[in-house]
Amino acid sequence: MKAFKVHENIIFNEPNPNAEPLHVDQHGRILRFALQPGQTVQEHNAPNSPVNIVVLQGQGHFAGGDGQAHKIGPDTMILFDPGENHTIKALEEPLVFLAILHEAPNPDRKGD
Repeated sequence: MKAFKVHENIIFNEPNPNAEPLHVDQHGRILRFALQPGQTVQEHNAPNSPVNIVVLQGQGHFAGGDGQAHKIGPDTMILFDPGENHTIKALEEPLVFLAILHEAPNPDRKGD
């Protein structure tokens, strides 16, 4: 068993969001994203995995394949299908969320 304190030692970067791998193995990965107000995760997708997001703190606009932004806050889970383009923007306060993917990172791709 492994345990992670997801609310501790959160790192924010300027000018870009921070994506910190909390766990990576051959089955997938868990990333913790930390965005300052106004920061954006540009449109991207994970071609071979659903992306499961759990918002820990703050609020953000999350847009999926339909391009419609939805205001999402803490304790909410969002699911993106494999290959579904998505973008994320932090609103007035810092935004922290976990992204859970069911594929190992591909060293040839950036931004999965």
